[in-house]
Order: sequence, then C-alpha cells, then structure tokens
Amino acid sequence: MNDTLFAPAPAPVVPAPVVLPALAAVDWQDVQEQLDRDGVALTGPLLSPEQCRQVADTIDDDGLFRSTVVMQRHGFGRGTYRYYADPAAVPAVRELRELLYPPLARIANEWARRLGERTFPATLAELHAQCAAAGQHRPTPLVLRYGPGDYACLHQDVYGDLVFPLQATIMLEQPGTDFTGGENVFVEQRPRSQSRASVVRPQLGQAVIFPVQHRPAQGSRGYRRHPMRHGTNAVEAGRRTTLGVIFHNAR
Repeated sequence: MNDTLFAPAPAPVVPAPVVLPALAAVDWQDVQEQLDRDGVALTGPLLSPEQCRQVADTIDDDGLFRSTVVMQRHGFGRGTYRYYADPAAVPAVRELRELLYPPLARIANEWARRLGERTFPATLAELHAQCAAAGQHRPTPLVLRYGPGDYACLHQDVYGDLVFPLQATIMLEQPGTDFTGGENVFVEQRPRSQSRASVVRPQLGQAVIFPVQHRPAQGSRGYRRHPMRHGTNAVEAGRRTTLGVIFHNAR
C-alpha cells in the first residue's frame, strides 16, 4: 500500500501580515472623543512613506480593480477613483480594513446605543457575512486621484441597506509638496440650526475617520442624529492620491 495516498494535505500558504506598528499606538479613546466633539477624527500616520507610495502606485494596475469612475461623467465632481476587486490582494489595504474595524465597531456600537440603532459584530468577517445576507457582495475600498482643478462634491458612501457608520481616508501624498489645495471638507447638518462646515488637512500616512451618514449629538432631550456629508476642495496644483477604507460591501 502506498502510504503517500493517505498523507495529510499540505497546509495552505497564508500571506505574511504587513507590519503596521502605528496601529498599535492609536489612542482610540482620543479618536472617540474627537468624533464626539467634532464629528471627525485625525490619527497619527498609519502608513510609512514607502507604504503610501506602494498603495498609491496600485491605481495604475488595471488587474487590481473591479471598476473605475470618472467623476465628471456622473456629476460627482472631477477626478478618478477605482474600486479594488479584492482588497486582500493589497496587503496594506487588507490589514487596514481588518485592524481598523474592531475598535471602530466599538465606537459604532456606542453610537448605536445612544441613538437606539442596530449594533455591529466584532469582526470584519462577521460584518461581511451580514452584508452577503443583505445582497451586498462587492468590496468598497478605493483609491482616489485628483489633479489640478479636481474636486469631490459633498456626498455619503452608503452602497446598500446595511451601512457601517464609520469610514476612513488615508492620505497617500504629502500636502504642500506633492500637491496644494485638496483639503477634506465636512458639512454637518444641525437640526433647527445652520449647517457647520469643517476642513481637515491630513499629512502623509494619516487617517481621517468620519461618519458615513450621521453622528449622535447631545441635545436638550437626549441624543439627536446630525447628518454629515464629505467632499474634497479643489486641488490647486500637483497630484493628490488617497485610500478610502469603507467597511460595508456594496450591493
């Protein structure tokens, strides 16, 4: 008898994780305090300059993307963004999505408690199982590139009935060196009051964390939903590239 017929199958090769030590240093209590106070939070650099360059360069690899959007064709603004076909194919994108999700889920669930909304599972895999049950199968992480005069109109990244309430944008170019202008713009609609705009200027590798649709704000009768939209001011010169990390999948 040939014993090799009964030998165990070799273990699958698992890609080595990218080392993102800066993630371990994020003060998530501070992130929540920023979100509760301002509606937007800024982290320290999460990617090294080399990792930023590597992720930015993926935009030129057609095989990595499921779709490309030329924004001016749809009235979204001006510029181009591309959705990854499989975010796991880019290790830094995979790890950012998987490792940012659990602490953001804790913040999201605290917000859900305040607003009486649905809560979210502890892991990204569980969230994606729920997305699949809701008919949302397409991954949503994307790379965005703007040149001189390019901008994004105010919008929300909803994509389906199941919406994880927080997302992140990571700056992949150095403001003031690689481009000028192109600030992140957020507008918060406050009930029975004027809307409030804020501008955030992340540096290379930093993440901006912000709501997809709304955030809880303390009012005289408890918490209220403050809708928020985000966009990008026009780039004045140079090239601006960012990574968008959205956690729920699209229909």
